[in-house]
Amino acid sequence: MTLDTSGTLDEAFDRLHECGPEFEGWLTNHGPMAVEALVRHGQAGAVHRWVDAYRGRLEELPAPGERISPEGWREALGDPKRLGDWPVFFTERLAAAPWRDVLAEWWPRLLPGLAGGATHVVIRTGHAVRALLEEEEEGASSTAPSAPRIAELGHALAYWAARYWALPVAAVPTGAYAPEDALAGVPGIPDPQVIGIHKRFAQLPQTPGFADALGALRPAASPEEARALLGEVVRAATHWYGAYAHGNPVMLVHAATAPNAVLRTLPALPRELWTPSYGAAWAASAAVTAMYRPGEAAALRGAAPDAEELFARVAEHGDEHAIKFVDTALDVGDEAALLAGVRAVESIDPVG
Repeated sequence: MTLDTSGTLDEAFDRLHECGPEFEGWLTNHGPMAVEALVRHGQAGAVHRWVDAYRGRLEELPAPGERISPEGWREALGDPKRLGDWPVFFTERLAAAPWRDVLAEWWPRLLPGLAGGATHVVIRTGHAVRALLEEEEEGASSTAPSAPRIAELGHALAYWAARYWALPVAAVPTGAYAPEDALAGVPGIPDPQVIGIHKRFAQLPQTPGFADALGALRPAASPEEARALLGEVVRAATHWYGAYAHGNPVMLVHAATAPNAVLRTLPALPRELWTPSYGAAWAASAAVTAMYRPGEAAALRGAAPDAEELFARVAEHGDEHAIKFVDTALDVGDEAALLAGVRAVESIDPVG
């Protein structure tokens, strides 16, 4: 981690909060996630140039329409027409209570819908929470959190609430498999050529063996074990990407980045939420794996670069998906993860 003493991240958040969470109808605004990763890994000097280029693709934040009341929030959950209303709601919530309290209240409400926005809803939240936690670790806990970071958490939760969407197959780990073996047992969907992630999601209930594969994962006996096992899910999905990215190098990144977003958030949550978070994150990872699974693995070759070199490469590469995946690969940190990061850089088209 590189300490952000320049204020670059807060400035970038301010600039990106003028934009909506989606563009071109349904594509996710990855800007806040990517800039948080860039700053964390010592690339703050590249952030504003990156935002300059990326903002040209974005659209304005939707104007608010109807107010969401604290009592009537369920009616607005999962309604993309309320993309402009939910930021107002969470701005008010975060002004009235500490951010950890708001997160703890809303996490169990939103957790079943983490597949929304192709899992970007939880990924953006994980980056926002990490930024706030790192601010505390940097010694700023005696002062109020920075306004742009609180605002970013509000925007992330708002996007999650508006795009809330539950997987059509529930996951309750009850088996005996370690995450690596459980992930290897996830079958591919019957029609992997169909276009549209929701059409792929819709195939999961009819995918032979998928429900059994979800249940094959070992359950956690304690919150601490849930956190450890979730870390192994992230590791397994990151390694899997290295072998199977050719199935879809952009979309498969979410099999690793979504559960890692949950893992990053656990330290800010009450311990009793860790075990259900483990199950939900596993379901998301397994679902993405099933939807973008090619038949044969591709061997990883060559020596892995060191972490600093790899992130410098992806920062120059510039693609937001590659940046986020390499960020997760560096969290895992072993040789196979670093080589998977190389594969992302080589497989995803660079910006420009």
